Amino acid sequence: MKRIICSTALILSLSVSSSMAVSPTGSDFADTGDILARSAEIEDIEYQIMVQRATQAAIYYMPAVAQVDFIKATVRAGGDYDTVNYVTEPFGSEKGFLTANDTTAYAWGSITSKDGPMVVEVPPMTDKVDYFGSFISAWHVPMIDVGSKGADEGKGGKYLFLPPDYDGAFGTAEKLDAQGYIIVPKYDTYDVSFSFRPTLLNGATHAEAGEHAKGIKIYSLEEDVNGTIEPTHYLDATELAYDCLPYYNMTFIEDINDVVQNNPIREKDRAMYSMLESFGIVKGETFDPTETQRKAALEGLELAYAHMQNKFVTEGETVAPLWVKDGEKLSEWSFWNFGPQAQMGFPFEDGAEILIDKRAATFFYVTFLPSKLGGATFYLTGLRDSDGNMLNGEDIYKLNVPADVPAEDFWSAIVYNMETKNFNRGVDRVGASTKDLDNMVKNDDGSVDVYYAPNLDEVPEGFEANWVTTESATNANDWFFLFRLYRPVSEDWFKDWMLNDVVNISTK
Repeated sequence: MKRIICSTALILSLSVSSSMAVSPTGSDFADTGDILARSAEIEDIEYQIMVQRATQAAIYYMPAVAQVDFIKATVRAGGDYDTVNYVTEPFGSEKGFLTANDTTAYAWGSITSKDGPMVVEVPPMTDKVDYFGSFISAWHVPMIDVGSKGADEGKGGKYLFLPPDYDGAFGTAEKLDAQGYIIVPKYDTYDVSFSFRPTLLNGATHAEAGEHAKGIKIYSLEEDVNGTIEPTHYLDATELAYDCLPYYNMTFIEDINDVVQNNPIREKDRAMYSMLESFGIVKGETFDPTETQRKAALEGLELAYAHMQNKFVTEGETVAPLWVKDGEKLSEWSFWNFGPQAQMGFPFEDGAEILIDKRAATFFYVTFLPSKLGGATFYLTGLRDSDGNMLNGEDIYKLNVPADVPAEDFWSAIVYNMETKNFNRGVDRVGASTKDLDNMVKNDDGSVDVYYAPNLDEVPEGFEANWVTTESATNANDWFFLFRLYRPVSEDWFKDWMLNDVVNISTK
């Protein structure tokens, strides 16, 4: 009987195996290639592995680092979790934000549900201010949008964050939803950040947008249930050199540690987390790397930066040509190449795959993507001039902006530093926009020529508003454009309108 059972098992095994996908193996499958001898010649094995793991960790944790830097910047500015930051005028070059605009008086902040459920109360829109923005998780996943295009539909509401380990102390999610709370979905971390861009209505001012931010309230669910809500802390960052940029030095590695210490280790992140110990990151322990670990981490980080930068400037990767006909480019302007992620809510997952490279390359230069990508703004990225050459910090360029830009609100063309993906530092003006038109010299057809130069020493008299400097207070002066259309007139506006290429007039 035993022999029969074994034979049956063998037959079943062979039957199953024959239906499995098996890669072909050549006749030389047993050739070792002297691997024992060759491997014995490798030096500093542990160090090399450390560098490799640091590289992969930096790429993997890029979105979370970009988020945690908002929290750390608020702390440096005098706030903390649960602080509402706001400004009463748009950002200038003293602010450190990844590709923010210089036309909006943002409101932003961060919370943690580590000690229990939290509520962020968003004020209703008024005849002066409406919000467009979203809440993101510690991994920069947009969870829910706010304002007239968001979950509260402009009526305002109490957005409730139930942590992954919520024990039901204040009732089930269903019960809390019935009580009027807006339960935030896709919430699998403790840290949360938000950024709300005000839309100004009926002649509203940026100062009024700042006042509207004071209608944002942050408190715990326990405070709300017990009727003991403490006042929210507001921080006017208008005059502060607020800097939430990720920097590719040891602070980046410290940021990874902060993400680990302040949030649950998700099941999907366990394999990557297990590699962090190589260079000193262990949950629940103080981050105190050895000099060797620091050196390896920085070496790995440099390679990670090179990888993400290459993804950013390689056509078809992070950005792709917008105007193409019969496979040929008609323009050097590109759009953000999100693929189906925009419709999916930017999880950067596809079936069993986490899109690690695409996710990192995206959050390398942008933050706070919405849960639902609507028609509020369209971004054109300009990396190259009309000859296909990368923009540089030495030449002078001209951009002709037609009079008929298909944007119902306005357009803007902002210079961003290629190294930091932020405004150029130490300049009076980071870009040009519709708001400058009254002071610009216009062409006969109503278009305007905007000049971008390393310095403004040779600006013709009367043309000051038509010139923007590409100079930076940093050592890196190469740059790129974002051309924004605020409220495009239609979803397919680009089918019968095209922005002119940037021309390098230093070489003409």
